[in-house]
Amino acid sequence: MQIELNPVGNMCLLSPLEVDQLQHSANSELYQLYRNCSLAVLNVGSTTDDAEAIYETYKDFNIQVLKRERGVKLRLINPPDHAFVDGKIIKGIQEQLSAVLRDILFISTRYLATPPPRSSDLITHIVFDIFRNAGAIKLDSEPGVITCWGGHSIKHEEYKYTKNTGYQLGLRNINICTGCGPGAMKGPMKGATFGHAKQRSGIGRYIGLTEPSIIAAEPPNTIVNELVIMPDIEKRLEAFVRLSHGLIIFPGGAGTAEELLFVLGILLHPENKLQKLPIVLTGPKDAEQYFNALDTFIGEILGADAQQLYTIIIDDSEEVAKYLKEQISSVISYRKAVGDAYHYNWTLEIEAQFQQPFEPNHENMAQISLHNDLPVNELAANLRKIFSGIVAGNVKPEWVKNIRKNGPYEISGDKEIMTHMDNLLSSFVKQGRMKLQGEYTPCYKIVSE
Repeated sequence: MQIELNPVGNMCLLSPLEVDQLQHSANSELYQLYRNCSLAVLNVGSTTDDAEAIYETYKDFNIQVLKRERGVKLRLINPPDHAFVDGKIIKGIQEQLSAVLRDILFISTRYLATPPPRSSDLITHIVFDIFRNAGAIKLDSEPGVITCWGGHSIKHEEYKYTKNTGYQLGLRNINICTGCGPGAMKGPMKGATFGHAKQRSGIGRYIGLTEPSIIAAEPPNTIVNELVIMPDIEKRLEAFVRLSHGLIIFPGGAGTAEELLFVLGILLHPENKLQKLPIVLTGPKDAEQYFNALDTFIGEILGADAQQLYTIIIDDSEEVAKYLKEQISSVISYRKAVGDAYHYNWTLEIEAQFQQPFEPNHENMAQISLHNDLPVNELAANLRKIFSGIVAGNVKPEWVKNIRKNGPYEISGDKEIMTHMDNLLSSFVKQGRMKLQGEYTPCYKIVSE
């Protein structure tokens, strides 16, 4: 099957150089990146998080950028059938295909041809630059973006709760940002559409932030109307906290723990002591055990100061929305007082250890220091890397193959830390929070020093 369609917006016009960059070539890493991200967008609704299986199923898929007198067209060869209705591509998917084209070209032209940046300020600028190019910083809009984190593999009752929480946020004209995939990333957006519609507030903002190594396992859901692709997981995480006026943590697995540790590690830095960034951990009554385990893990390893950075609200979506609505006012007042931008948090101090891309190979995972005598924000950064590696070993194709070839990662550290980590990870496995389907085989092994 072959289908030709127009990109939307200003991506209808590309320079000859840009078109040449995206031509199919066996040696073109950029084309493969563009092709794989485009396939992920077209594969929305997938019931598997096995990226290898997705690429194998659609190994005959191809996308071509065609020069035309009035601009360019995209030719899709053997795309997934479910991206179309009566032979026409779903409008939301067409928009997301254009977002892939925009971000892959922008990142490759502006940043991939240069050495990786080491300066923290430059990395923060890159995140801002990508946002600005994508039109995601809207100065004429009322500040109020809440990021929702949580698992792509969650129970039905938990999904319903995320949807109801989104509905309550939507009734209060709050916009939603998530990792853009299924589960706890889709539910709040779906609920918010009803809340926004009831308030006749126009089309809400449903911002999806992703990156190339995770996009196939967590394809953007079609509610996302602002898709932005960041170069790597670290810039994606920084993008969440810079853009947001508050965070919600729903039940999840290793990826959710990574996200929570990222933001806690940042807020534990002394220079961020006065920062206003409210965090709520919430879920239905059945998820209370999950949050108790997560709270215990944080308290035992990072201490009471870390626990004070978030609020736990169980089984009360309305209270979550009310609390965050009030907190957004405090966030805006703080930014006004310190002269910071309303729509992008420049004053938040983020150290290089949270910004530099971490390659989760066996050697790097084994060398991560997990000791009680480390500064608390450094320990949080190292824990974040551990959970990031586990996510990679679970669903990211390159590292899934690496685990298959070399066996599980070995994670070591102080006995007390390893005991708490083993307990938390075991609870994730027992509750089915590591994979969408099938029996989970751990990609890690806990080793006490």
